[in-house]
Amino acid sequence: MKHCKFMLLPLLLATGTTLAETVLLHNITGYGFNTERALVSFSVLAFDDASGKVLARGDNSLRQHYTDARLLDGGGKTLLPGLIDGHGHLLGLGEELSQADLRGQPSEEAAVNVVAEFAHSQPQAAWIKGRGWNQVLWESNQFPTTALLDEAIPDRPVWLTRIDGHAGWANSKALALAGITKDTLDPPGGKIIRDAAGNPTGVLMNNARSYMERVLPANSTADNISALQAAFGQLLSLGITSVHDAGISSELATLYQQLAADGKLPLRIYAMLSSRNADLADWLSGGIWQEPADWLSIRAVKIYGDGALGSRGAALLADYSDQPGHTGLLVTQPDALSQIIKLTIDAGFQANVHAIGDRANRLALDRFEQLATAEQRLAGRHRIEHAQIVAPKDIPRFKTLNVLPSMQAVHATSDKNMAGDRLGVARLRGAYAWRSFIDQGSIIVGGSDFPVELANPFHGLHASVTRQDQQNQPEGGWLPEQRLTLVEALRSFTVDAAYGAFQENAMGTLAPGSWADFILVDQDIFNIDPSQLWQVQAEQTWVHGQLRYQQSAE
Repeated sequence: MKHCKFMLLPLLLATGTTLAETVLLHNITGYGFNTERALVSFSVLAFDDASGKVLARGDNSLRQHYTDARLLDGGGKTLLPGLIDGHGHLLGLGEELSQADLRGQPSEEAAVNVVAEFAHSQPQAAWIKGRGWNQVLWESNQFPTTALLDEAIPDRPVWLTRIDGHAGWANSKALALAGITKDTLDPPGGKIIRDAAGNPTGVLMNNARSYMERVLPANSTADNISALQAAFGQLLSLGITSVHDAGISSELATLYQQLAADGKLPLRIYAMLSSRNADLADWLSGGIWQEPADWLSIRAVKIYGDGALGSRGAALLADYSDQPGHTGLLVTQPDALSQIIKLTIDAGFQANVHAIGDRANRLALDRFEQLATAEQRLAGRHRIEHAQIVAPKDIPRFKTLNVLPSMQAVHATSDKNMAGDRLGVARLRGAYAWRSFIDQGSIIVGGSDFPVELANPFHGLHASVTRQDQQNQPEGGWLPEQRLTLVEALRSFTVDAAYGAFQENAMGTLAPGSWADFILVDQDIFNIDPSQLWQVQAEQTWVHGQLRYQQSAE
């Protein structure tokens, strides 16, 4: 990869412009979609930088129709619709950028060394926080304990979130502040990992994390704005122009509304309210909140079904192959799940259920079938977030019930080394089954689940097409029969992701009348070896007809 630095332009937090004109961007290899979601190509794009909308696309003959337009030379670059991440966590990404980064560390010892160095660089921090550890990558393949953390950082509380966000690792200081002892009960949908004597070892799974979250210092509004700005900057540099923010607090929703009103959102946000918000019913009674220019939409609820596969929290129909007697955890119990889904649907909001295991997916599908009419299902475009492990006989139900699978391709290439251990061979037939969904006519909402995974959408395109990691392993791809074509993969990050947010007529296609959200990239993705897709870089990112990010070579 070439060495470069990126420049976030001064208009990063401004949505207006003072000099309105038609722009004719030419000398490009452009790709978009038509109303039938078929790929179209063009060499000239005309857009209005005042309204922020595409006027036309075609060839050089467009110059005859826009004689007064400002000509902008695309330098022969490839132009794509702005990429949409259909499942991410903006505040979590921004916070991660200011915490200890444990992603990819090969052992518990290596992870502790990173945390210790980070703590040394942050002498003023009352708490030491980090994210990204993954015991599956360690030779021990065992959950960590307080021991090494206590030795390295005995005097300050430490809280480290697992890479999937469904477990956390604490030192003894943090456990004491949270009041977690041998006598603390596991909460419903949560688990305190214990040693043979019943003592907490430092790892809290799923709902047990709430014990720690109660004592963690709350972010100020200024903290949240700073974190969001960091996240905005990174996402724009990756070519992402819209994000479906999966599960936000009431406080964050209010902050988004204020930023939108002040013209300070540099990319588009489709926000899902967290079902854990105490005032959820009040938000739903207020109705859908839609900013006219699509900078912010609040019309969905993120509902939590189960945990994650790596920490054995995904709810399975049968025991884990590598832990007999354990079937995972339901984060929301079935009766409560029914109540929340019913409340959401009846309010006219989209219900988006986190479900990774086959049991959690079946529970969600059953409830969509039982609690919603056919008309409500069709109009609601309800979603199952992740849809990772689905019993093969349940896959057709997604199409029958008009439920959208919202899937993250990079999860397959990240999980391939442990999914077989967790599930055994038979259950892999319904795991990460993108091709099966596409072939039956389901629309896949593509995304990354950042910061669980890296936010780079080209990693997702690469994983979708090759079913390989970035070292081209395994040879031929993992479960290669589930590969997508590049056109299908690009749809999942553009027009199909937009469909999952009721926005397919506004973004994701670059059709006339849609928002002028597009990126210029350094390679033509349709004319390179698929193994190189993950290396593609965004050189410019435009949102609403305005240049938001420019890469500058050193």
